[in-house]
Amino acid sequence: MTSPPARTRGHTTTSVPVPERRHAPPGATAHDPSPEETKAAVTARYRAHLSPARATLGELFGGLVESGSSGAWVFTTDGRALLNCGGYGVLLMGARHPRVVRAVTEQIATHPVATRMLLEPRAGAAAEALAAVTPPGLDHVHFAGSGAEAVEAALKLARCHGRTTVVAAHGGYHGKTMGALSATGNPMYRGPFLPLLPGVRHLPYGDAAALEQELAQGPADSACVIVEPVQAEAGVLPPPGYLSEVAASCRAHGALLILDEVQTGLGRLGSWWGADREAVVPDMLLVGKALSGGVIPVSAMVASREVFQPFGSDPFVHTSTFSAAPVAMAAAEAAIACIREEGLVARAKALGSHLLPRIRQIAAECLGDLLVEVRGAGLLIGVELAEPGLTAELLLELISRGVIANHSLNSHAVLRFTPPAVLTDRDVDILLTTFEQACTALSESRRNAWKEESRPCAVPS
Repeated sequence: MTSPPARTRGHTTTSVPVPERRHAPPGATAHDPSPEETKAAVTARYRAHLSPARATLGELFGGLVESGSSGAWVFTTDGRALLNCGGYGVLLMGARHPRVVRAVTEQIATHPVATRMLLEPRAGAAAEALAAVTPPGLDHVHFAGSGAEAVEAALKLARCHGRTTVVAAHGGYHGKTMGALSATGNPMYRGPFLPLLPGVRHLPYGDAAALEQELAQGPADSACVIVEPVQAEAGVLPPPGYLSEVAASCRAHGALLILDEVQTGLGRLGSWWGADREAVVPDMLLVGKALSGGVIPVSAMVASREVFQPFGSDPFVHTSTFSAAPVAMAAAEAAIACIREEGLVARAKALGSHLLPRIRQIAAECLGDLLVEVRGAGLLIGVELAEPGLTAELLLELISRGVIANHSLNSHAVLRFTPPAVLTDRDVDILLTTFEQACTALSESRRNAWKEESRPCAVPS
């Protein structure tokens, strides 16, 4: 396998290594397993101990088994290198960024998990670093381990302020724990777990008038509104001006505004926050994914001093054993420093400004009537096709050619690209060339299928 070229990150040049071969697990045969043996073994373990459905999905994608990653690239046990433009928004700075890895490694070697009884300096440093880049006034931080946990913290904090009504949006995605799932706007995920949190209302996303009407009907100061600046999982929906109207309605009716930027924050949209694009300051800001540096899972709920007060005045009202674990704090602090010092927000904006029109042009030329629309902001780009089956086919075509993308959990007809901001010019060329090839293959496949269906039946003599 030929390695991708060296990648320059600031003043540091990182060579992308060929992944090492893995040896047989304990109890297996002594020989180094072949790629096919590895695929079979991993798939069998998924089917036996994790999820049979996940095993089947893996087989659909060729049974590829990840063995390593570096920068924008993922390596497999059969020697392939795939350009990772997926990852659901986690890998803004690519995989294994040297600064984040170094910070985490040093922390593991000294003090990875705190007592939760004494003060611990990494937590304070990470909170200070995050507060320094959030919208003004959002200075108090609760750290968690996932985006859904950050949502749970926000909903509980809103309840502390007497907000018994939660207003969310159809198509919104806030996670799958019970409280977060109550706000998530997709009946497919909610149905098996009903009844969920009471008092939750779902309104059309982008309809500011509907929100105004909903808030005007309820008692003053009884609601919180949770919304994303761009609905990523609903297919990359960025209605301009909507967020500022939401904020105005919340102020007018005394509703708390919770802005879920777990996927969009920290530069993904080409700005530090989606809130910045419309000069909005929410009452609570939810952060995740890129905060991990792509190394250690970590998320956060950030609030103003006044809103945070119920949590700040009682150290035990909302806690978690691994909240603000030093090893996660090392990753978060290093990630924020990398984004700031390496100009990744501006880089995401510049890359997105180049990629979006090119992807739109390629899709229009190659897909024709199979395409509905290409839309996006920064490095969050959605390609909507005429039906979900087409999107699945396009995803398979891309992966088979060496580019990873994602489907959208709340809009299966939309394929999403969430590439890292460390793509090189060569990486960009590979992405665009591969996308063109995949679109062409999909179009030809559908055209051939149509010809086959249109062929007249033979009439026996």
